Amino acid sequence: MQGLPSPALLELKNIEAMYNGIVLAVKGISLAVRQGGCTALLGGNGAGKSTTLKAISGILLAENGEVNSGEIVFGGERISGVVADRIVRRGISHVMEGRRPLSHLTVEQNLVAGGSTLKSGAEARQRIEYVYQTIPRLADLRKRTAGYLSGGEQQMMVIGRGLMSKPKLMLLDEPSLGLAPKITEDIFALLATLRSDGLSLLIVEQNTRAALKIADTAYVMETGRIVMEGSAEEIASNEDVREFYLGLDKEGKRKSFREVKHYRRRKRWLG
Repeated sequence: MQGLPSPALLELKNIEAMYNGIVLAVKGISLAVRQGGCTALLGGNGAGKSTTLKAISGILLAENGEVNSGEIVFGGERISGVVADRIVRRGISHVMEGRRPLSHLTVEQNLVAGGSTLKSGAEARQRIEYVYQTIPRLADLRKRTAGYLSGGEQQMMVIGRGLMSKPKLMLLDEPSLGLAPKITEDIFALLATLRSDGLSLLIVEQNTRAALKIADTAYVMETGRIVMEGSAEEIASNEDVREFYLGLDKEGKRKSFREVKHYRRRKRWLG
């Protein structure tokens, strides 16, 4: 039947995540990413967005953290508590905040490192060619040392490195961080291409406008909780989001910095 939504590829069901058995960072959140879809997870610093991605990818376990309640389901199978390398093999790739290139290696060596879960050298070479076809700029930079690339080039490279494991779902943490507006446009154009190729995306972003342009669903987090959810269009048109995150008034005019700061202090949806 046409018109039916795609099934959920990833589901978080009322999960709580804690560090060192003491610090509760994520407090009973539920969200979903549909097959072939793009979900945006929005919120300010310290909202719990990065912790949520780390809980999904298994990296949280390496940072003295754990999912202590609820469950994470990917492709119909529970992955809560599964170690990171096995989650990669199941089809989830995590592009972390701050790019984190292997700075002393070349672009191509970074890609090879991203393909460590592939079964053979031949498969890795095929995948590298796929990455070069998808991100042509990397083919031109293949022999360049990663540490000498621009911020935008490094972001393209770590996305390419994330593609090496043949993911079904890519988690991206602040892909526009520290990038100029034009480079941010290029990065989100690349993500739109990947989505059109069938890759599902879960994007954590503080650039709300860019994230909502590519997403079909969105969630807003504050202090470890989901405080708002809906379609990207619904979230983009919500008065609170427009004021708090986009800096716009009811008529769509840009608010002054002082007004936005005042709004940040009152946060109506948490009252």
